[in-house]
Amino acid sequence: MNNYGLDIWGDDNFIIQDGVVKLNISPYPAVVDIVKELRAEGNKCPLLLRFPHITQKQISKLYTTFNDTIKEYDYKASFKALFPLKVNQNPNFLLPLLKNSEELNYGLEAGSKAELILAMAYNNKNAPITVNGFKDKEIITLGFIAKQQGHNITLTIEGINELKTIIEVYNELNLPCPNIGLRVRLHSSGDGIWAKSGGINSKFGLSATEILDAFELVKEYNMLESLTMIHFHIGSSMSNISPLKKALKESGHIYAQLKQLGANNLKAINIGGGLAIEYSQFQSKKQYSLAEFCSDVVFTLKDIAQKNDVEEPDIYTESGRFIAAPNTILITPVLELFSSDYDENSLRPKEVNPEIIKELYSLYNEIKVKTAREYMHDSLDHLESILTLFDLGYVDLQDRSNAEVLTHLIIKKAIQLLEFKDYTELKNIEQKIQEKYLLNFSIFQSLPDFWGIGQNFPVMPLTKLNTIPTRSSTLWDITCDSDGEIPFNPKEPLYLHDVDLEKEEYFLGFFLVGAYQDILGMKHNLFTSPTEVNIDFEKDKYKLSSLIKSQKTLDIFEDLDYDIEDLQNRLFSKIQDENLKDILNNYLNDNGYLKTTEIK
Repeated sequence: MNNYGLDIWGDDNFIIQDGVVKLNISPYPAVVDIVKELRAEGNKCPLLLRFPHITQKQISKLYTTFNDTIKEYDYKASFKALFPLKVNQNPNFLLPLLKNSEELNYGLEAGSKAELILAMAYNNKNAPITVNGFKDKEIITLGFIAKQQGHNITLTIEGINELKTIIEVYNELNLPCPNIGLRVRLHSSGDGIWAKSGGINSKFGLSATEILDAFELVKEYNMLESLTMIHFHIGSSMSNISPLKKALKESGHIYAQLKQLGANNLKAINIGGGLAIEYSQFQSKKQYSLAEFCSDVVFTLKDIAQKNDVEEPDIYTESGRFIAAPNTILITPVLELFSSDYDENSLRPKEVNPEIIKELYSLYNEIKVKTAREYMHDSLDHLESILTLFDLGYVDLQDRSNAEVLTHLIIKKAIQLLEFKDYTELKNIEQKIQEKYLLNFSIFQSLPDFWGIGQNFPVMPLTKLNTIPTRSSTLWDITCDSDGEIPFNPKEPLYLHDVDLEKEEYFLGFFLVGAYQDILGMKHNLFTSPTEVNIDFEKDKYKLSSLIKSQKTLDIFEDLDYDIEDLQNRLFSKIQDENLKDILNNYLNDNGYLKTTEIK
């Protein structure tokens, strides 16, 4: 059985039984059965399946582990958490998250005016709101309105001018002032792709001099009671815990020294995001556990507070990827196989064939278990010879075609005969025998982080998991763009099954796509978000809810500010046949993904 690294990245959310991947929650439905149920109701792939219970599990795990650690160390302050809206503002994700976390007082972090408005409308009562990122007078005014509404809101300033604007709005509106946080630009930075989020040259935060300037300014305007938090962020998805320890020590001493200067109401350190999840299917790249993460945070801040004789700060986190990523699976069917999808019908033998072609025929007809490896290697050598002869003009295109077909047929037969128990031998030839799997989705729309920054996501078939996959695989999307592929990587190879798509459907699932992908997805080639649905579990049953169908083609044109009426007039004025008009109208009112016929 090949579990595609499920034991590394799955976090017990999924299991494999009877050759299919299932949810690890009663009644343990197979993912492929959920897909078939949705398709039976007229919903075509690609599909986004969201599992609110997994999000709830992540939030509960975060709170439980931190609170247990606080109890273990006899820490004298509390833990609070917020979800950063930039990670996923989608209502199908966000609204269940808020509903399921109400008792924990889980809050929201906003980084723009629109996000702050969302937080003001939907945040759990009395749960904290923080506002990060650059701010103008309007967003600061919104912060005052949120405070007037009763929200526990903190405006985290990124520069001295923002603090001056807070003072200006405070004097103009004569309303209660929101809490003020100082985002500090630490010398410490994280690791990996997002390391530049921290460090002395970071885009965000106040230098040591600016921190002192800010303190003196709030003191001058008698607003010290509003200064309640310092905040830092050293990078998303930290694979190593060491940078966090350095950042905690640095920020902890800043906190303690501001307290000693007279910031008596300063009571919280917001450590930002960065808590990683495991994306790797081959070996764990995250080098710490959640328990270790919590222990380091609590111990370090307690130690600094005690040594400086100040009260221990409340601990805030804004980890979004850890909460959101496991929630969502992207499901897409394989539409077609390319490059190696040969059978004997593809051969075009001549009355007189070149000697090398004759030899390939002999290898194919005479191959046995005992000779399989030898013949496989011989066929590859013969194919190289044919390609050289073709370049020199000694064989023609028909000979070249026959050589390609025979070589791939020999390799396929060798694989079947040898029943590879490991992939050592395959790795020696995989570049020669790659299968290209055409998938009904857009990488730019559904996996933009793969295209943009090379972020890998776990991928596995939903079925056939009790048979050995033998095809080294490149994945193609349906966009008209050469970047729309996930190429075969010999260091982290993806093997899939050799399937007959005329007889069976073959679905792939991309896992851990709940963070950022929905919001960053682009309409390249005018493909839009897939149809999405939540799967809710209750009393050993599951139900499909909150179905949002993929946008129609007309909706996409309207988003781009086309005059829809003019567009349709231009199209239909050139067609007299009513049947053709109906066909075109149906296309306009459907999404742009390719249509497949479901195999019964």
